[in-house]
Amino acid sequence: MELFESIRREHRFGEAGSIRGLARKFGVHRRMVRQALQSAIPPERKAAARPRPKLGTAAGQVRAILVADLGAPRKQRHTAHRIWVRLREEEGCTAAESTVRQLVRQQRAQLGAERRETYVPQSYAWGAEGQVDWYEAEVEIAGERVTRQFLSLRSMASAGAFHTSFERATQQAFLEGQEAGFGYFGGVFARLRYDNLASAVKKVLRGYERELTERFIAFRSHWGFAAEFCNPARGNEKGGVEGEVGRFRRNHLVPVPSFASDAELNAWLLECCRKDQGRRAGERAMTVGEAMELERPHLLPLAVEGFPLLEPSWVRVDGKGCVKVKGNWYSAPLAAGAEVRAAVSAVRVGLYAGDRLVAEHRRCYEHGRQILELEHYLDVLWRKPGALAGATALAQWREQGRWPASYDRLWRCFEQRLGKAAGTRALVELLELGRRVGHGRLREAIEQALELGLSDPAAVWHLAGQPAVAPPALSEAGRWARYERPLPSVAEYDQLLPAGGAQ
Repeated sequence: MELFESIRREHRFGEAGSIRGLARKFGVHRRMVRQALQSAIPPERKAAARPRPKLGTAAGQVRAILVADLGAPRKQRHTAHRIWVRLREEEGCTAAESTVRQLVRQQRAQLGAERRETYVPQSYAWGAEGQVDWYEAEVEIAGERVTRQFLSLRSMASAGAFHTSFERATQQAFLEGQEAGFGYFGGVFARLRYDNLASAVKKVLRGYERELTERFIAFRSHWGFAAEFCNPARGNEKGGVEGEVGRFRRNHLVPVPSFASDAELNAWLLECCRKDQGRRAGERAMTVGEAMELERPHLLPLAVEGFPLLEPSWVRVDGKGCVKVKGNWYSAPLAAGAEVRAAVSAVRVGLYAGDRLVAEHRRCYEHGRQILELEHYLDVLWRKPGALAGATALAQWREQGRWPASYDRLWRCFEQRLGKAAGTRALVELLELGRRVGHGRLREAIEQALELGLSDPAAVWHLAGQPAVAPPALSEAGRWARYERPLPSVAEYDQLLPAGGAQ
């Protein structure tokens, strides 16, 4: 700016009035002299393109990640920070995070600008408020990509958060998730803030008035907290948990994680919550875990007993050994006509005969499905062994990977040795044994017996009854095979006849 002013002043009042003379006097290009004479404000200078040697081939990897994100759920796409972390861990890239951010910004410009919300900063007293929200994300369960519903409970003072997942965002899941969150924090927040979700709100009235569901009112009364609800379509009124959901999803659910079961998923989520206690939120010097410890004495105490979350109903066993609960059929090891009390949670269906739990199934959220347990039909199969081959419960065990090929091999051996009906009954007896000692132990015994060439049910029973390390004498069990003989033939008696032939 000062240079432009000097050039213009010299041009008006000095002796070097020509463009060439001004350029020679100030040591600049004639183009700059013309720019100064044209305007007192210098034009914007284009930033020079600087090389990025530390990025190397990582620029192509960044592009590949952004392209892959186009097919990922919108809320499970990479942030610039997450891309930088992955480049550092997976590619060994030493580029600075600011360099990666600039590259991501340039390459993402083609995807359109992202709208950003503006929030008013808030301050909260210890234990004053927690915020609750549902969100969904994709995970892999047993090799299959599925969508799961996640419930998050965040403390607004300590920034601690609890996350858990369910197959469906039902009212039972909503209540069970919060109760688990209370246990994680060691107390209850004085006030909880929600969206106008159907699990709690039957009808939105004028202003902040809400008509609530009876079960939510009972839950709120049991734990003693106050409830507040956001205005419709104004989720930013609970911006704390909204931001927590985004942070947790970006750091733990990108890329899409894989688990063997839903139970393993929830155990991993709990471990992630505990790991996050070591981070620092905002500019606070203490960690989230240290803040949670300070907040815990300010929380409302936990109730002596939990809220009765199980939904009870009375059902009757039909002629197929099943009871109908929530539109699906579940097997029960009881006689037809028996009355059973069903207790339904967000993930389980328990069947009780009096106070005794007789069966427990994973809850199915489809309609008209049969959820059968082969063990519940063992008594019937002993009387009707021919029904085992076509049993629906057996087909479900095969689909679930609970019926290994070794069971079929032993079944064929039993049928050849004992006959079809007796061989099937022998296998049913082994399944009953597996219910007592564990199917993992039974499977090991069956596979060991097949390796030793044994097809006697008693041998499998003996092997299943041994400790994990068998005694030395058992290692010679292969010699038992010499006592096995094929069925005799009448022709064998010809050896007793004289050499001359029949008499």
